[in-house]
Amino acid sequence: MSIDLVSSAKELGLKYFLISYTDLFGAQRAKLVPASAIGGMVKAGASFAGFATWLDMTPAHPDLFAVPDPDSLIQLPWKPEVGWLAADLWMDGKEVEQGPRNTLKRVVAALKADGYELKTGVECEFFLVTPDGKSISDAADGQEKPCYDQSALMRRYDVITEICDAMLALGWKPYQNDHEDANGQFEMNWHYDSAIVTADRHSFFKFMAKSVAEKHGFRATFMPKPFANLTGSGCHAHVSLWKGDENLFEDPDGELGVSALAYQFIGGLINAADAVCAITNPTVNSYKRINAPRTVSGATWAPNTVTYSGNNRTHMIRIPEAGRFEFRLPDGAANPYLLQAAIAAAGLDGIREKRDPGKRLDINMYTDGHTVADAKRLPLNLLDALRALEKSTVLKAGLGAELIESYLKLRHTDWNAYSRHLTEWERESTLDC
Repeated sequence: MSIDLVSSAKELGLKYFLISYTDLFGAQRAKLVPASAIGGMVKAGASFAGFATWLDMTPAHPDLFAVPDPDSLIQLPWKPEVGWLAADLWMDGKEVEQGPRNTLKRVVAALKADGYELKTGVECEFFLVTPDGKSISDAADGQEKPCYDQSALMRRYDVITEICDAMLALGWKPYQNDHEDANGQFEMNWHYDSAIVTADRHSFFKFMAKSVAEKHGFRATFMPKPFANLTGSGCHAHVSLWKGDENLFEDPDGELGVSALAYQFIGGLINAADAVCAITNPTVNSYKRINAPRTVSGATWAPNTVTYSGNNRTHMIRIPEAGRFEFRLPDGAANPYLLQAAIAAAGLDGIREKRDPGKRLDINMYTDGHTVADAKRLPLNLLDALRALEKSTVLKAGLGAELIESYLKLRHTDWNAYSRHLTEWERESTLDC
C-alpha cells in the first residue's frame, strides 16, 4: 500500500514537498509544494514546461506533469520540514517515453515478466572541492597515494558523518566511508536494493552530498575527471538477479560461485558495452577518465577494454565473490535511472539470447592488456560512444526507440558544442603551425 502523503505530512511535521524528477542529462528538477496542496499533486502531478529542461521537447509541447511516487518519500535530514519525492513524467494523459525513471520502470517490468528482479548497489565517488571548483578543499591532502588516508578522512569528518548519519536515519544501511584514490576524493557505501529503490537513493544521495557540502562551505562534485593528474570518480554498480529470496546469480558449483544465468547477463553487457558506454559515461569529460594516462597514485582504476575477470580491478567487470558482479565502467556523471536501465536492458538481452561472455581474463589489464588481441576497446570519446548507441538494436529495443532518439539528439548537441570550443591547448600547440 502506498504512503498517504497527507497523513505523512502531519505525522512528520512536513511543511513542504520537493516533487523532483531527473532529466536526460541527470539534472534534478523540482517544484516546492506546500503540504496543504500535496493531495492534489498526488493525483494530477506538478506542472512543468518540458522544453525548459533536458527532455527533447519544444515550447509548443503541452504541460509536463511530474506525478510523485508516495513510496519514494524521504524527509530531508538537514531540513526536516521538507519531504523529497521522486516523480514519474506524464503528458497528455500518457507516460513520457523519454522520462528516465519511466524508462527504468519499463525495463524492470520486462525483467519481472521473465520472472526476475534486479538488485543493485552503487559506489558513489565524489570530490570535495572549493566553491569555485578549481582545487580540492583540503590543502593538506597531498599524499602521492592518498587512498584510505586516515587524517584526510578525519579532516572532513563533519561532512562525511553528517551524510552517513542521514543515511542511517533513513534506513539505507550504510556500512563504510573512505577517502578514495585521489586527493580530495571520497566514497560512501550503503546496502543494495531493488533497481528502482537504488536509483531513487542514488539520485537523492547526489542532492544530499551537494547540499551538506555546501552547508560546510565546500562543493561536492561527481564530475568524472575534475583534475587531469588525479584518479577520476567512478560509480561502480554491483549487480545480482533474484526470484523472491533466491539469488539467481549464486551457484556453489559454478565457476567463481556464479551461475550460468549470471554469465549470460555478463555476456549481454560485454556484447553491448560500447553502446552502454554512451549512457553510463555520458559526458565529454567521462572519456578523460576511461582513457586516462597514469595518475599520480599510479593507476586510473578505470577500464578501457571490454573484458571481465575474477577478483581483479583492472577489468570492466569484476566477480569479487559468489552471487554478484561489479560493473566498473560507469562514472559519477551517469544518470541514476538510465544507469540501472542500461544494465538491465543489456543483461536481459544476454539472458534471452544466451550470450557467451567469452574467456575470463585474469591478467593485469593496465600492464598486459596490449597482449590481448581480440578484446574490444571502449570508445575513445563521447562521439564514438554515441555512434555505437545509434547502431545498438539491443538498447533501442530495451530502453525504447523514443528514449534513444531523444538522448542521442541532446548528447550530439552537447558534443557539437564541445567540439566547437577553442581551447588554450589548441592555441599553444598550433598557433605557429
